[in-house]
Amino acid sequence: MKLNSFSFVLFFSVLSYGQQSYQKSMMLMGCSFEITVVGNDEKIANRHIDAAVKEIKRIESLISSWDQNTQTSLINRFSGLKPVKVNAELFHLIKRASKISKLTEGAFDISYASMDQVWFFDGSMTKIPSVSAVAESVSRVGFQNIVLDEENKTVFLNKKGMKIGFGAIGKGYAADRAKSLLKKKGVRSGVINASGDINAWGTQPNGKEWLVAIKNPLNKEKIFSWMPIHDSAIVTSGNYEKYVKFNDVLYTHIIDPRTGYPAKDILSVTVFTKTAELADALATSVFVMGADTGVDLINQLKGVECVIIDKDNNLITSDNIALKTIKND
Repeated sequence: MKLNSFSFVLFFSVLSYGQQSYQKSMMLMGCSFEITVVGNDEKIANRHIDAAVKEIKRIESLISSWDQNTQTSLINRFSGLKPVKVNAELFHLIKRASKISKLTEGAFDISYASMDQVWFFDGSMTKIPSVSAVAESVSRVGFQNIVLDEENKTVFLNKKGMKIGFGAIGKGYAADRAKSLLKKKGVRSGVINASGDINAWGTQPNGKEWLVAIKNPLNKEKIFSWMPIHDSAIVTSGNYEKYVKFNDVLYTHIIDPRTGYPAKDILSVTVFTKTAELADALATSVFVMGADTGVDLINQLKGVECVIIDKDNNLITSDNIALKTIKND
């Protein structure tokens, strides 16, 4: 399905009818998190939000590659030297990531972190990296070189200088864990918004569904279509926030780990599925794979849908998304 001249914009409405929605925004994992819970008591709601924040910080202390004291940093530090014993939670996260790498034929790969000294999207780059620098960085990338020992719960990166990082899956995993914790505490409705990685459950305070809007870029005050969120996650990967431009060519921060060069031909990918972890990983994967290959993959996965905006501003969807256009006068 292709519709010209539309862009995809995510937002959700939080309304208060009877029950209240309580929100807090903060910086976690290096990005903006907004946590919303629905309830009748502000003090209890705030305690729940604080518990969710604590859980997200716990995840960060497990998967951060910037904090030298984390198990992830230890894995990277001993790459090519010896296996590192980790706790079961981190082990199984890496194992799931490796399965997605196999599914996407390497379009998703947590060992992309080995390329962290080649491309910079903080304004410091003045020229495109040399071909030799990119090739050298790619030589250390490859999910096949992540050796997992199930019995001993060890992780070994079998190439010296190899690194793993959870930038393409970590926020989603943290959002899932925070949601799970809140549901166990009896929070019947809420939203975890991790810089656009949205994980929602229950309903708005008025009993209606949480909604995602697709806005018409020709008139941003008008809604093109609405899509409800039913105890699920929605994640968008896009090239509109972090990129560099040389000779009128835009290079996005989403790198193809198989080539070492930025992915192209897509402006944004939004994935709808049960967990933010999976949505996070698949959104990145489809961005790298390209529209045709990416949609074909999504159409083979049960309970997963996607919306893609390509470089020509065409809107492309997977088979089971029915977008209803709203006429704007």
